[in-house]
Amino acid sequence: MKIGFSTLALFMNSLEHFLETAANDGFQLMEMLCEGPYWPRNMLLMDKKEFEIFNSYDVSVFLHAPTIDLNPASLNPGIREETLKQLNETVDLAVKIGAKAITTHPGMINRLEDRIREWGMVYSIETLQEANDYAEDRGIKFSVENMPNRYAYFCNNAEEHEFFVKESGSYATVDTGHANTSDDPASFFKMKKTIYYHLNDNDGKKDQHLALGEGTFDLSLLNGVNNGIIELNNYKNILKSRDLLVSLDQSISDVNAK
Repeated sequence: MKIGFSTLALFMNSLEHFLETAANDGFQLMEMLCEGPYWPRNMLLMDKKEFEIFNSYDVSVFLHAPTIDLNPASLNPGIREETLKQLNETVDLAVKIGAKAITTHPGMINRLEDRIREWGMVYSIETLQEANDYAEDRGIKFSVENMPNRYAYFCNNAEEHEFFVKESGSYATVDTGHANTSDDPASFFKMKKTIYYHLNDNDGKKDQHLALGEGTFDLSLLNGVNNGIIELNNYKNILKSRDLLVSLDQSISDVNAK
């Protein structure tokens, strides 16, 4: 497995700090959270020389699009339009820095009624499909993440996640913690177009972003995972999770060698 981390754990640090930390600690991947100082609209105004740093490190970069206050499923067309605009700007940033893919959320509803959810689903898929087309035209892989098991969230089960991926034409990002809150976490690992995984743990009830091994997530489900981004709030826990993944990978290799 190629292992990386989300810059969520190092939020507000510099690009150089992100990349140097990844390289020094043996990570092959990194997902940059595009919020705050790394909001794509601001970064696109930077001098192109400032992006040359991404060529100085042998680290494959993914982007997590802005999601705070945005919603591709909003019943308000202005919110949907701004969400699409920022998704497209994230794609533009990915092109500039040579990122492999971008991940986003499928949105949610704020009024818990079936008719509102059905309406929001149509809007979300339309928005995500437009963003995916924009990304495809620019050679960037566009990916939709699964969400925790709550009625308000879309893609809260594998069947719906698969439906969104198919209808929007996108790839899938599977969050292990989100999957662990569902009735069938293993079902998310059967998806055919998964580009990478967000790795974290919880008690099976709430999205807690615990270090791997500190919750109830079945670590054996990670067998065969190619790309894993450890997504936690604390960098020490990222290193703890990395060490666990390395030991698991070694154990699998030892078994296969026998």
